[in-house]
Parts: sequence; structure tokens; C-alpha cells
Amino acid sequence: MLPASGKVTMVTVTNTRRLEDRDIEPVLELMRLSLGESSLLARTPALFQWKHLDNPFGRSIALVAEEDDRIVGLRTFMRWDLQIPDGGLLKCVRAVDTATHPDYQRRGIFRRLTEEGVEIASAEGIDLVFNTPNELSKPGYLKMGWQEVGRIGAMVRPSLILLRPGPSSDSTTAEEYLREPIQVLDPRHGDRPARGARTPRSADYLQWRFASHPTARYYLAEADGAAAILRPNRRNGRSELVLADTFGNPGKAIGAAVRAKRSAYLATWFSSGSPEKAAAIRHGFVPIPGYRALTLVMRPLGELPLNLTMMRGWDLAVSDLELL
Repeated sequence: MLPASGKVTMVTVTNTRRLEDRDIEPVLELMRLSLGESSLLARTPALFQWKHLDNPFGRSIALVAEEDDRIVGLRTFMRWDLQIPDGGLLKCVRAVDTATHPDYQRRGIFRRLTEEGVEIASAEGIDLVFNTPNELSKPGYLKMGWQEVGRIGAMVRPSLILLRPGPSSDSTTAEEYLREPIQVLDPRHGDRPARGARTPRSADYLQWRFASHPTARYYLAEADGAAAILRPNRRNGRSELVLADTFGNPGKAIGAAVRAKRSAYLATWFSSGSPEKAAAIRHGFVPIPGYRALTLVMRPLGELPLNLTMMRGWDLAVSDLELL
């Protein structure tokens, strides 16, 4: 029962259950209320379905908490596979969308739903949970057994546009210098062997990840059988071109991205030791010293065949991390 102030007092949430399709609209409203939204990541049914229902790795493990027939908490674990260097496959989940109604916060809902989700994942034979929490939620994960793996930074390649005065001096849009948004990504570009834990770039994954995203638009820059996947963005009033991934020869792909650029700068990130990072450095990308875009954390649910407690055990690109 709500008192006159509108705040909940002495209430214990007693019911948690798996999310059902009929819950999507009230869950989206809960997320808007608790987390807000942006134009790029509007909390729409289409985005929720893309992320949690249409994911080629499988439907998410999603739980809700109820009080008085009202959904007051959400916790989702997005399924994700990781290829490892010996050819094996890890079945993983990513602890992603979570929300608690403002009137029910600090009552243990986040922890309860998270622990129940981990129990379900473990019972299903999931090998690993990983995610990139913000600095506010990271301590809660560490208390529940997660381990901090390391920092994910950024690399940038500025252009002369960046040196022009004024925050909005560059007005070129992606449509003016890149091909039409990706409809079908040609799997003939292929993928390279994993150097660490790496998302397998199957044809189904590529179609879902880049051609079917409901809000983000990805483009191709190609050269000599290699391809760079690019996403236009604006940050602090300037145009930014995000280099999300490459296929084929990374040097040729990144060279094509550099030639296509009409933005203030290109931004990217690849795991240390990867051929993509080496190619980016050769093409003038510079790491931002001390910059932490994200922090990777993980919790193994069983014995793993490789050490993923440090960043050198991972083989990631921007595409593995952004807009998910």
C-alpha cells in the first residue's frame, strides 16, 4: 500500500517469475521510469524483441518482480556464445537490462532477481556470465561473486575537421559518403580464428547484429575483398564515425574506413594483441590515455577451459559491446 507521500514503506516483494510476452509493455514503461531513454536507444517493443527474443543465440533469461500485480523489477540475461582458440564454444549469458521501480529501490530486488537468474543459467549449463556495468552497479556485482577483468578504452583517429572552430563545424551525414545501410552482410568476408574468447561471426549473427538493429544504422566501407562496418554518431556536437568491426584483411578494411571518413574523427576499440588493433595503429589510430569507456566483469558458473579473468583472455571488438 502506498502512503500519502507515494513512497513504499515496509513492503517486501514476494513474487518473482519468468517474463512473459504480455509483460513487455509494462516492462518497457518500468525501464523508461527507472533508466530513461535516448533517441538512439529508445525503449521500444522492436528493440526489446530484437535484443531478447530474436537473438540468434537464443531467448534471454528474463525475470520480473511483482507486488500487488504490478511489475516493480526486471532482470535480463542475454544469451551469447563465445568461440575459444581450441575451437570449443562457451555458452554464456550477459547480465544486461535491469530496472527497479523508484518506489521499490534499496529493497534487495536487484540482488534477488540477479541471483535467481544466475541459478537458472547454472541449471541450464551456462558456462559464464559477463557484462560491462557502470561504476554505480559494479560494486553490487562484485559482492555477488563477479570478478573485474579489466578496462575497455578507446582509440581515435582525428581529421582536419576536428581542428576547425566551433562544435558543429562538420555537417556531413553518413548517407552522403557511405553506401546504403547494411541489408545483408556478405558472409564471404569470413571471420578469422579466435585468439581469445570471441563472438562467432556466423551469417545469422551478422544479419541480426548489423542489418536488423531497430535503431542503429550500420554501413560498409570495402576494399579488395575486405570490409569495415561503420556507424555514424554525434558526440558533443561533432560527427563521430564508429568503426565497429572488420572482416577480411584488417589493414585493407581499416584503410577503406579511413578513406570513407567525412567526420571529425573515427573511433574504435579492439583487444590488445589482435590484428585489428595493430592495423588501426598503423592507420593512425591513437589510444586515449587513461580513458575507461567500460569495465568488463565476469562470473564463471563452472570450470572454464581458459583464463578469462584478465583482458588477454578476450578477443573483442566494438561490435561486441555497443548498443546492446
